[in-house]
Amino acid sequence: MDQLGAVILTFRCTRLLCCLLLFILFIWTTTGLSGIAFWINIGLCVTFAYVTMLSLLSVIAPPSTSALVRKHLATVLVATWIVYVHRDIWPYATWTLSPADASEGWILWAKIILLSVAALVIPAVSPRKYVPLDPKEPMDPAPEQTASILSLMFFLFMDQVVVKAWRTAHLPLDQLPSIADFDMVHNLIERGYPHLDPFQVKPRRHLVWGLMTIFYKEFIVMMMMTLFIAVFGIANPIGINRLLLYIESGRADATIRPWVWVLWLFLAPMSLSLSWQWYTFVATRVRVHAEAMITSLIFDHSLRIRVKAETDNESEGSTTSSMTVTPETASVVETEGVESVEDTTGNDDETLRANSTGGTSRSVVDKGKTKSSIVPEVERSAAPAQDKLKNLTGKLNNLVTVDLDNVLATCDVLILVEMCPLQGVFSIWFLYSLLSWSALVGLATMIILTPIPGYIASRTQAIQKQKMSKTDARVQTVTDTLNVFRMIKLFGWEPRAEDQLSRKRNEELKWAKTYKLLNLLVRMVSYTIPLTVMLTTFFTYSVIMKQALSASKVFPAMSAFEILAETLQRIWWSVPRLVEGKVSLERIDEFLHKTELLDQFTAQNSSPLGVTQQEILLSDAVGIRESTFTWSNEGDGTSTSRRKFTLRVADELIFKRGSINLITGPTGAGKTSLLMALLGEMHYIPMSTKSFVSLPRAGGVAYAAQESWVQNETIKENILFGSPFDEERYNKVIEQCALKPDISLFGAGDMTEVGEKGITLSGGQKARLTLARAVYSSAQTLLLDDILAALDVHTAKWIVDKCLKGDLVHARTVILVTHNVGLAGRVADFVVTMSPDGRIAKQGSLAEVFESDSRLSDQMAEETREVEQAEHAVDAVDLEAPAKESTCGKLIVEEEIALGHVGWSAMKLYLSALGGAHPCLFWLVFMGALLISEFINATQTWFVGYWAQQYETKTPSEVNISFYLDVYSMMLISLVLIYGLGYIIWVLGNIRASRRVHNELVTSVLGSTLRWLDKTPVSRIITRCTKDIDAVDGQINNALSVFLEVCTTMVVRFVAVMVFAPLFIIPGSLITVAGVFCGRMYMKAQLCLKREMSNTKAPVLGHFGAMMAGLTSIRAYGAQEAMREELFRRIDRYTRAVKPFWDLNRWVAIRLQALGGLFVALLAAYLVWGSGDTKASNTGFSLTMAVAFSTMIIWWIRALNNVELSSNSLERIAQYLDIEHEPKPTQDGVPPAYWPTSGDFKVEHLYARYSPDGPHVLHDVTFEVKSGERVGIVGRTGSGKSSLTLALLRCIITEGKVFYDGLPTDALNLDALRRNITIVPQAPELLSGTLRQNLDPFNEHEDAELYDALRAAGLYALQGQSAADEDRITLDTLIASGGGNFSVGQRQILALARAFVRRSKLMILDEATSAIDYATDAIIQHSLRHELDKDVTLLTVAHRLQTIMDADKILVMDEGRIVEFDKPSVLLRNEKSLLRALVEESGDKATLYRMAHKASASST
Repeated sequence: MDQLGAVILTFRCTRLLCCLLLFILFIWTTTGLSGIAFWINIGLCVTFAYVTMLSLLSVIAPPSTSALVRKHLATVLVATWIVYVHRDIWPYATWTLSPADASEGWILWAKIILLSVAALVIPAVSPRKYVPLDPKEPMDPAPEQTASILSLMFFLFMDQVVVKAWRTAHLPLDQLPSIADFDMVHNLIERGYPHLDPFQVKPRRHLVWGLMTIFYKEFIVMMMMTLFIAVFGIANPIGINRLLLYIESGRADATIRPWVWVLWLFLAPMSLSLSWQWYTFVATRVRVHAEAMITSLIFDHSLRIRVKAETDNESEGSTTSSMTVTPETASVVETEGVESVEDTTGNDDETLRANSTGGTSRSVVDKGKTKSSIVPEVERSAAPAQDKLKNLTGKLNNLVTVDLDNVLATCDVLILVEMCPLQGVFSIWFLYSLLSWSALVGLATMIILTPIPGYIASRTQAIQKQKMSKTDARVQTVTDTLNVFRMIKLFGWEPRAEDQLSRKRNEELKWAKTYKLLNLLVRMVSYTIPLTVMLTTFFTYSVIMKQALSASKVFPAMSAFEILAETLQRIWWSVPRLVEGKVSLERIDEFLHKTELLDQFTAQNSSPLGVTQQEILLSDAVGIRESTFTWSNEGDGTSTSRRKFTLRVADELIFKRGSINLITGPTGAGKTSLLMALLGEMHYIPMSTKSFVSLPRAGGVAYAAQESWVQNETIKENILFGSPFDEERYNKVIEQCALKPDISLFGAGDMTEVGEKGITLSGGQKARLTLARAVYSSAQTLLLDDILAALDVHTAKWIVDKCLKGDLVHARTVILVTHNVGLAGRVADFVVTMSPDGRIAKQGSLAEVFESDSRLSDQMAEETREVEQAEHAVDAVDLEAPAKESTCGKLIVEEEIALGHVGWSAMKLYLSALGGAHPCLFWLVFMGALLISEFINATQTWFVGYWAQQYETKTPSEVNISFYLDVYSMMLISLVLIYGLGYIIWVLGNIRASRRVHNELVTSVLGSTLRWLDKTPVSRIITRCTKDIDAVDGQINNALSVFLEVCTTMVVRFVAVMVFAPLFIIPGSLITVAGVFCGRMYMKAQLCLKREMSNTKAPVLGHFGAMMAGLTSIRAYGAQEAMREELFRRIDRYTRAVKPFWDLNRWVAIRLQALGGLFVALLAAYLVWGSGDTKASNTGFSLTMAVAFSTMIIWWIRALNNVELSSNSLERIAQYLDIEHEPKPTQDGVPPAYWPTSGDFKVEHLYARYSPDGPHVLHDVTFEVKSGERVGIVGRTGSGKSSLTLALLRCIITEGKVFYDGLPTDALNLDALRRNITIVPQAPELLSGTLRQNLDPFNEHEDAELYDALRAAGLYALQGQSAADEDRITLDTLIASGGGNFSVGQRQILALARAFVRRSKLMILDEATSAIDYATDAIIQHSLRHELDKDVTLLTVAHRLQTIMDADKILVMDEGRIVEFDKPSVLLRNEKSLLRALVEESGDKATLYRMAHKASASST
């Protein structure tokens, strides 16, 4: 800063010296004068004495006074300079005037130079002093805060960024200019919230008035720039007109010298460019500031809203396949995947639209979910937070992405309401001055024809809606397919899935083709209108008015008509955007003012009964008395749930402080709602004057949600959650929450990032991490919602014994919701049971509750037995075992990010697909059509000039007007036909390329291996098949076609200029090369900034998603302010990238437009002075082509840049074509039609490994199973049970022989093998949609068959007869994504029913864990024993010995080898048998022996 101050002082002293020298020169020139000249010079001496005094004051005065003095000084100096320019410089621009002070000689020029330096140069180049927004907190200034006026005008402060980017492979965020203090979000909030926040703006007013109040200064500047744009826009045609008049008149009768008009052709576009760039500079600043303000405002308001159950009936009536339908409740966020870095191009810049989402989380649901009600959870108003937030999260993401972008686009409203009318008026005035009333005929023609493209475009909306519906269907199909990708692989459904996707794709492309062809028609009509307008105008002027055309009229008129056409098109383009912005602004305003808030934020939170809280304050109690709670304030009319769930506490419920309190009850009874009521999340309705709800916050509250919420941070940061780090306490938490073995498996330990929505963690790990956060906190009250549900029984028992009984929880008030009374009941001091109608059934100690509730007592006894049995499971994990060493904690591979430009191989993928089977013919026809149409377009411009040239030697009556009109009309028709033919070929090629790229991608992904799938997030694959494919359909196609068209246009126009000015090829080429080099520097920097902008935008959206997912937890912990600060930090990082991104576009635009203006001016100078006897028509044609060429330079750079940016999608797709693949099907691998006829299975010397260079996981496995036998597979964790099932399905690399019904499986196609084997995994995958779609996704079976399968699987036995009709599961029951609204037991039964539908001869069952309750497990086992056909072979991977002790044979594995294989009774007689050892260790060995002998007896 000291160095900057010294530079500023130097410039001020230099100006003082210039003023002093001017004062001395004026004193000197005054001597010897007399009369009026003497007094004039005396006045000037006084003026410069005053100026010198002001200059001195600007140096020595205090800062506040100095600023005022400098402004006054600059005004006086500029006024004086203007006077001297008028008196002594302007005369040199005329043929008639002479300088007024020419007698002074060299002294005059010394005065002018000194005055120019003092008045213009020093103010323009002197840096500005940094003035901090808050003097108490000065910061390092951003370059634009200290940049000089000249630097701001030409964006010279961006040079450093451009040069840095040019010299490095990638410019990281920390090397970008620092953010200005007025751009920081906390300062923007101070500026904007008083006018935007509904809690600060009283009375209520629309958001738009708040924005106008905040940015009124910026809008004034933009209005001034808009006026300049309109004025300088018409200046170029005026300059061409005057220069051509000078040439036509033979250099006679001219008042202004030609160099003025040559310079005019440079200064006019430069001034226009400066005005445009400054308008856009201010507009983008408004955009960035408004984006930060509104994003923060929506975030802050989201922290106040009530999370209530969203509608489920919106999705009712869905009967089509879930793999083909997009539910109306689905949001963009849920289908797009984690990668939100896509590009859409605006009029000259790219606008980021990113969405962020995490991977699908599949957590195991508590065993008690099926005990009382079979109703899917999504049909309960008290559903878990994740279900309620589904629509709300999507809505918020749309508000801060799509809607916010639409709102920000409306800041260009001045273009519509000011610039377009002014440009129209100026153009009509100029045309009227040239062509009289014939210009009005042309204007009328334009007004009549202009709505035609708009009408056609409006008719395409129906086509666009159809196309979007088909796109939605394809996207939903892709999403559902990939979400159950593993199931599709295991079932051999790849060909059917690929065929289904191809059908959806073909339907989409059929409508896309129609839409593109209609858009082509719009383009052709829009292309024809300006030419038709000129034709009618010249026809009227020459035929009806009998006037002579001339080059000075024709070519300026063509430029003016082009401006007028652009103005009208801009109106048609701006109106829909303005309407979209208005609608989006209404949506944001509605969210801010009409969204239901928590009671504490509403005016109605005071009780109508006048309730007092004195008793609560005195007792510091945790509880509720005589209160009712609902998920929505009934009075607001917004609740749309089918069921108005109500929680009622009729008497008093006071939890025991410093103890563990248990809340239990059937599913849907309101256990979670009770916690929400305590936290203030539900609407509170007091029932009497004694009502209260109390949860003291003074000691802190911690909350662990049922749907575990984790942040996209490290494990350690998730546990600390802003609390100070205490190593001893932290280590205890890790141990007591059973996280030690898990953390040891990560290469980075507890510094491992858990990913978006905890994608790298299992459901159980997330549950324990959420618990650890609560336990580590210093909160005195812990609310734990079903924390044991996602844990297996061993881990759950560890949590109860080590954590809930541990020293860290001792003396803290714990309120635990659980079904697992058998485990948690042992530590509970107070128990609350809920009834199904949302009321308190019983409360008191465990003994008291058991005494009055025999059902609960029986449940606890049953669960206690299950716990004891599960403790002896054969594959239990030892939580106290030493941690395993791991060199790498990441399974998910990092995505490759290419630096620099897009590779040729990626673009070749698309270019080769465009041409199809005849690429040479395709490119010959398309490029030929483009070149010929551009040639005709240039020729017709020249032809109009040639037509006008005839009037130079002939009278109007002698000119054969009909000939010229006929030729011009033929050119117009030929142009339209050839151009249309070329683009029809292009559209067909684009559809062909879109289909081919999509099919190749789908084939590649569906043919991949399970190992590749394990390493690649599903969300990333979904992004390839959705957003990247959409880019292939739209962005890449549009960007490439525009680039090719701009290239042909530039080539034709440059050649046209060279034809009439051949010697100008050297300077023209040099200027072109300079423009290309400047453009390449821009593209390099822009690519860096685009990546950083994308990388910083995604975390902002990700923070929104994380906040909404954990909204209840955040409010429970009181962490709202911490979340706000984190959002502000992320927005500031985004602003640091987005500001230079926008400024970079200004930087390149002004330089390329300056080069273009220089190109035109030099050409004009050459044509006037360097080409001899040049005709006006040829000069006009050359200048018209040059102007067009100069404007195309910037468009060429932008078009090339758009091609590169959009081609990133191609590069990502190309990466997914080169992945691991399974063997492709062959004709020889098709089995006979009758196969298989039995379930015979034989394995000989089977070895298996997961990767070609990995170790064997199976060693010399040999066994044989007869058709219809039931075989149990047992072994400790890691013994190879799962590997064996994968090997039988050839999902991993195998060696050896496997025979299925006599055929070797390695000779069969994989889809044929897997279609004839059914595997029921431990955690079955379900599709979102109806139950029918899950059982029969390809509509191959009748409903009767499906109902039979459900009956055979035991669903009806599980439901019982007591369930109400509306609660029963039917084929039309809706299933949430992943089956999240069903318990594990229910999902297992549905998977079993799906297996019955498939009727395979071989079934593999990976038995469910102890999370399934006893009743459900009994039903499943009964179905397997009695409902399967007698010839079906069943292999059961056992986790509990009880499920397989009555099997025909048992296969015992250890370290990938078979150690025993025989009947269970035979193995039990062998004292050295491993199975016998496992049975002896069991706490229920008598039952196991009895089961084995009974099975042996029945088989004999």
